[in-house]
Amino acid sequence: MLLYIHGFNSSPLSEKGVLTANFLARQYPDVRLVQPQLPSDIDAAVRLLADLTGEARERGEVLRYIGSSLGGFYATWLAETFGGKAVLINPAVSPYDLFEEFLGPQHNPYTDEHYQVLPEHREALKSYDVEAIANPDRFFVLLQTGDEVLDYRLALDKYHCCRMLIEPGGDHSFVGFERQLPDIAAFLELP
Repeated sequence: MLLYIHGFNSSPLSEKGVLTANFLARQYPDVRLVQPQLPSDIDAAVRLLADLTGEARERGEVLRYIGSSLGGFYATWLAETFGGKAVLINPAVSPYDLFEEFLGPQHNPYTDEHYQVLPEHREALKSYDVEAIANPDRFFVLLQTGDEVLDYRLALDKYHCCRMLIEPGGDHSFVGFERQLPDIAAFLELP
């Protein structure tokens, strides 16, 4: 199984989600790609991801994750908690520290969902934080220094012991993501 985890206010229909699905369909048609639309509630999102991971483990599937932004935060928790390999794309390192700017009404343009980000969501995020990476061999981190949403240096510091690709410029979407898909597949040891 390969679990693709989108970021905040995003969707499997994001550009990276679609590029990943198309690449796998062409190059690795036997890989089971799972791309859930995450609930906006933090605990509900993590329960969904943990359930999908648990079901894959019960079937004896190799666990693999691709997480973008907040999805990278979730993928870190999953890989450290359940095992498997994770590719993180401009990951959110401590999203709870950015919380003040997102409090209040939100709109997901992909799903047209309107919802509220509440103070208690901050504490929920903190409960899934992995303070230090215990298994650096499980991670491949892709960063672009031009990320306008997240400070790439925070990820550089947290994941310093992991395999990393740092590109100058770019932005939060990771410009040229499709160029990285063969290396991502190789790292994840796709069959």
